[in-house]
Amino acid sequence: MRFRFIEDHREMFLVRVMCSVLEVSASGYYAWRGRSESIRSQANQALLGDIRRVHAESRRRYGSPRVHAALQAEGQRVGHNRVARLMRQHGIGVRTKRRFRVTTDSKHSFPVAPNLLDRQFTASGPNRVWLADMTYIPTGEGWLYLAVVLDLFSRKVVGWAMRETMAQELTIAALQMAITNRRPGPELLLHSDRGSQYAAHGYRRLLAKHGMLCSMSRKGDCWDNAPMESFFGSLKTELGEDEPFPTRQAARSALFAFIEAFYNRTRGYRRLLAKHGMLCSMSRKGDCWDNAPMESFFGSLKTELGEDEPFPTRQAARSALFAFIEAFYNRTRLHSAIGYKAPAEMEQLAAAA
Repeated sequence: MRFRFIEDHREMFLVRVMCSVLEVSASGYYAWRGRSESIRSQANQALLGDIRRVHAESRRRYGSPRVHAALQAEGQRVGHNRVARLMRQHGIGVRTKRRFRVTTDSKHSFPVAPNLLDRQFTASGPNRVWLADMTYIPTGEGWLYLAVVLDLFSRKVVGWAMRETMAQELTIAALQMAITNRRPGPELLLHSDRGSQYAAHGYRRLLAKHGMLCSMSRKGDCWDNAPMESFFGSLKTELGEDEPFPTRQAARSALFAFIEAFYNRTRGYRRLLAKHGMLCSMSRKGDCWDNAPMESFFGSLKTELGEDEPFPTRQAARSALFAFIEAFYNRTRLHSAIGYKAPAEMEQLAAAA
């Protein structure tokens, strides 16, 4: 174990110093290194294949910290230094960022709110603090502007909108989407820059209507909204800016896929798994039988709820799904796979054993 530690950190510290601190001989380390060279080489080749796979799945978006986190979420016990070294040695890198075009227009006569957030970039729970900002995406047809609302607690994008202009309708649409999706309580703090789109009367009226507190960055200080700057930095880097999108529609499709399919689901999903020490497993491509029990569950749900007529409203569907899962499936339905017992009964028996 000590020799392995020395091997993983030999590019950071002198071998003789580590050997002295760990009370092993340098000759013993080099003898171990010589004996295990072929084994280590094979292990590195296998690890390199996994690194390339994770890097490709992220569309070259992940650097060594996120590749390492993804491998850990899959259950691999590997050090970050080793991952970083292999990526560096084999030229596996990430896309680099480009400078942004300024989108903040602070030269206006609208009242400006104080900086209530004051760089306190933590929140005690969801829907306590939201951050808002906007950026531009170059296309062959001209600029496409994107406004985003981010929940500071989870860093989830809760609202977003795209327009061909930077008018206040863009920021209002993003905020309205966030309100519709999350239905926050009063006194939510919403922080933005002091641009005209966020200081305009229509936007401020929407905040007041829902009892939200308005906070704005100091003039010209992007660090007052650092998490949003980080999000847009990731978006620009991970989408790639080598060539502009040919059309605004192509940009819209790519932004939708990035936010809804990748950023909100995959990025945060793997981070949450790693946080709780969970192992990540995924089916083979296009093989639903690798997750057969889930296919069986959804088959039962569709059959037992009935599909002859669609639900008249989404709320009616929500109510029926809640009743099916919580009142029937988990508590009452007998499952042949567990000896014709209900899931709740099965867990009670396991807890009592």
